[in-house]
Amino acid sequence: MSISGKPFEGQVAIVTGGSRGIGKAIASKLAADGADVVIISRSLEAAQVTADEIAAASGNKIVAYALDVANFEQAQEMATQIKTDFGRIDILINNAGITRDNIIMRLNESDWDDVIDINLKGTFNCSKAVIRTMMKQRYGRIVNITSVSGQAGQVGQTNYSASKAGMIGLTKALAREVASRGITVNAVAPGFIPTALTKDLPEELNAQILNATPMGRMGTPEEVAYAAIFLASAQASYITGQVIGVDGGMVMM
Repeated sequence: MSISGKPFEGQVAIVTGGSRGIGKAIASKLAADGADVVIISRSLEAAQVTADEIAAASGNKIVAYALDVANFEQAQEMATQIKTDFGRIDILINNAGITRDNIIMRLNESDWDDVIDINLKGTFNCSKAVIRTMMKQRYGRIVNITSVSGQAGQVGQTNYSASKAGMIGLTKALAREVASRGITVNAVAPGFIPTALTKDLPEELNAQILNATPMGRMGTPEEVAYAAIFLASAQASYITGQVIGVDGGMVMM
């Protein structure tokens, strides 16, 4: 821990999908704990609004960056720019994600491709973009925000469940590749959290979700953020290749 008592002081963190919801909660907590944070969103305007808000609250350097995580070249350019501007990259939170829910009989190819490209390929693109810098530093933390849908499946989510299960496999494989360089790679699997991705769920499905959750309630973005922050910390230095559920007991493995 730093002299100031802020455990991430001097570190640089990237949060994809950081302008709202879980990503915003993680970015806010990282900044409050001393990190300089790059807020990634497809919308520069949305990223800038969040960056300004977090900067005002924390006093840290908070930068907005527009990026389509599904675009390999853009991800490479992003990492190069951040390394130039900050001199290092310590933490990557792969949080960007979308849903295009439908039963497979009605799911079209573009809705499959969009979800896989952003959720899974985006995780690959951003991880690959930062990994060389982290390996040279011999230090890094990658935290992938997956989902209970990637662990147990969900009706109407063959695309989303496949993308999130793929993120779990990527997490475990990458963790083995880079462990000797002081880099940990872990995942957080939220249950159902009230965010923009879940706000339009029908009442019947909401009731089913609550019935399937032993704690009997939905979680909050902040509860997911605390798990991600722990995995990004020095205290989690001997934890890698793991999936931490933040789901009220919905999936017990």
